[in-house]
Amino acid sequence: MEWVLRLSMAGIVLVVLLQIAGRLGGRPFPWTEELTRALFIWMVFIGMAASMRRADAARVTVVLQWLKRPIRRLALPVYAVACIGFFSLMGWTGIGMVRQQVMMNETIATLGWPSWVIGAVIPVSALVAIVCTLASLRDSGAVIAGEEEGAP
Repeated sequence: MEWVLRLSMAGIVLVVLLQIAGRLGGRPFPWTEELTRALFIWMVFIGMAASMRRADAARVTVVLQWLKRPIRRLALPVYAVACIGFFSLMGWTGIGMVRQQVMMNETIATLGWPSWVIGAVIPVSALVAIVCTLASLRDSGAVIAGEEEGAP
């Protein structure tokens, strides 16, 4: 997944440099703004999904440390249900959006690409996030639950 992030970042840098060169040269490229936006959207959604693999997503670990161990054990199932539920809803909504973009034959004005090329990142990243969440539960469940060594 990180290769998609690197590719998106490199693409953004190249397209923005091309945009600057075009403006300085008096011949701006009208498509650079939309391509930059599209690459940024892909980078953000895939980055969010990939962050779930290492349990890098925001969570309130300080509160977990204050709770008694039996209550703290609920953190892992709550985390799992909340994450998988959210990403399932995101994927389902994203599929509906992509379906609508295809049916309406929406295109990106300056690029001439179908809009679903950008919209597809929502269901794709939702699926990746679910897989990464399951992997993080397997690999980092104790950390997520606040059960690491030294916890009361």
